[in-house]
Amino acid sequence: MQKKDKTIALVLGGASPEREVSLMSSKSVRDALISLGYKIKLIDPALGELQFENDDDYFSVKDVKNISSKNYLKTVNSDLFNNVDVVFNGLHGQYGEDGMIQSLFELKGIKYTGSGVLASSISMNKSFTKVMLQHFDVQTPKWLVVHKKLLDVKSIAKKISENINYPCVIKPNDQGSAIGLTICKDESELDEALLLALTYSDTALAEQFIDGYEITVGVLDGHPLPVLEIKPKHSFYDYECKYTHGMSEYEVPAKFPADVLETLQSQALLAYNSVGCAHYGRIDFRLSKKLETFCLEVNTLPGLTSTSLLPKTAKAAGISFEELIEKIINASLTK
Repeated sequence: MQKKDKTIALVLGGASPEREVSLMSSKSVRDALISLGYKIKLIDPALGELQFENDDDYFSVKDVKNISSKNYLKTVNSDLFNNVDVVFNGLHGQYGEDGMIQSLFELKGIKYTGSGVLASSISMNKSFTKVMLQHFDVQTPKWLVVHKKLLDVKSIAKKISENINYPCVIKPNDQGSAIGLTICKDESELDEALLLALTYSDTALAEQFIDGYEITVGVLDGHPLPVLEIKPKHSFYDYECKYTHGMSEYEVPAKFPADVLETLQSQALLAYNSVGCAHYGRIDFRLSKKLETFCLEVNTLPGLTSTSLLPKTAKAAGISFEELIEKIINASLTK
């Protein structure tokens, strides 16, 4: 292992509902950075200036008392980021991939991995993303936006019946990892699904359900990676199937006709560029039984755990996990 002269601050944890996912991703990234020979500094922005003295405590201590999104500004304004060459952003969900911490980094002139403020804020707002996708001719399922303050289940049910139909997907507008997501088979399940989604966000989406295949396409520094098909053990790719070993099977490259794979890759790159992504990303699709592509969302900070999808697509392209992390860092240092 050759020691490198760069110091990487790995920002992890955070105050969103996806804190545990961030810690899982960041542990894998930390191990890769050690293997690559970088000097590493772990920083949890939700802790403020009082960080752990022992690096392993970031991953092992569960009952952390002082976690708060109010600490982010205090953390970034502290001396913790002094003499850091680049920040590897290992956060997930709100405050980490919605443009908030990116704006703080930019105000301080700190280089960081992943997309900038605009792309991050758009991609974390699913309805905004879908507007951008439509504008750039990326096909996406039909949808309705539901506001917590204007919640009228009867009116929403009528609009779903007239415009989307059942089954339909109900999910928070600004969460990831399938948190708060329900597939409603009929109107009787709508009330409970909306209440669940709106516990995580002030707005929810009611989205057309596309019967077919679960697909994702990674993009690395502006180049699409091989198409991956997800085969979850549950009826959809929920939180358990995402983060539990053995709960999903994966096929990469996916076994569909060459023209379908090419369309998925071109649609993924178009979606990636439509919201202004940088360095890396992952684009999620549903592929209908008729092999039509429907883009669901753009992930500007996709998971990097041992079960995560981007590393699997990179591996299919001959890129090891350590090489993937190296490429992300190099892209952030040069652009």
